[in-house]
Amino acid sequence: MQIKFLMSDFRKNLEEWKDFGSNPESFIKFIPVFAMVFVLLTALFTCWAKIEPQERGVVLRFGKFNKTMEPGLHFRLPFRIDRVEKVPVQRQLKEEFGYRTKQSGIRTQYSSQNLDGESIMLTGDLNVADVEWVTQYRIVNPRDYLFKVRNLKGTFRVMNEAVMREIVGDRTINEILTTGRSVIENLVEADLQKLCNQYEMGVEIDQVILQDVNPPELVKPSFNGVNQAQQEKESQIYKARAEYNSVIPRAEGEASQVIEMARGYAIERINMAAGEADRFNAIYKAYQKAPEVTRQRLYLESMQKVLAQVGRKIIVDHESSGILPLLNLSPEGGSK
Repeated sequence: MQIKFLMSDFRKNLEEWKDFGSNPESFIKFIPVFAMVFVLLTALFTCWAKIEPQERGVVLRFGKFNKTMEPGLHFRLPFRIDRVEKVPVQRQLKEEFGYRTKQSGIRTQYSSQNLDGESIMLTGDLNVADVEWVTQYRIVNPRDYLFKVRNLKGTFRVMNEAVMREIVGDRTINEILTTGRSVIENLVEADLQKLCNQYEMGVEIDQVILQDVNPPELVKPSFNGVNQAQQEKESQIYKARAEYNSVIPRAEGEASQVIEMARGYAIERINMAAGEADRFNAIYKAYQKAPEVTRQRLYLESMQKVLAQVGRKIIVDHESSGILPLLNLSPEGGSK
């Protein structure tokens, strides 16, 4: 009996469905069915959340933090009871100051119009510099990033400008334009990270890069003229130092050489005098032992030195009546 009742009820509903287009009362009867189907489909499509590998999902239940979702497919309460905010934690984000990237690619296009308010800064030596930089950061705590600071992006930009102006204000224009760029980048990165930790912003600073640092356009010609004059001054100083280094060491070397030669000559003369004195003392001691022999030897040595300087030598015996043959005493072996 129950089966027959169900079959009859099914036939009745089927007949009403056939009359759906022509009978408005049938349409009204099926409104609850359509509503139920719509609710079921809506619940089916809104109870799942897909989190990409580079993201983290923050679940808000009735607008209040509930939990954090890891990458993957997750169940959530439908009808926006659970709302999921996806945060890109593995993507490097950046904030540009003093310029904006209009179009990125092989030839990236930039624009710096009407951005002087965030790039013009006063240096420590009361000069003005146009500083353009970019701050690269990552999100490390999605909950803090979403809920700890209101208008986090605006606050983060204000913090960047404040820290950069403080660091630039402690240095001269030459440091900023030349050797101090890396020091400024490191200091800004460290101080900015301290502020982010203090405000619990949930971000980590990867890098601060000074893109372009120049004097303002209105004073750039004058500034370039001053730089050129300073470069010429340094060039002349380097030339003078080079000339000094080439002349003074050579003169000092020559002076040292003359002094050493004089010292050597003095030592030589002293040694020769000492040697002559020792020789004289030795001869005198020998003379005391044998005066005649020593006198004869000194005579012969003296005559040997004298006769060696005489060109033609003729020896004549005063007791002989004739002329003796010539005695050949010349060093060449011939008579003169």
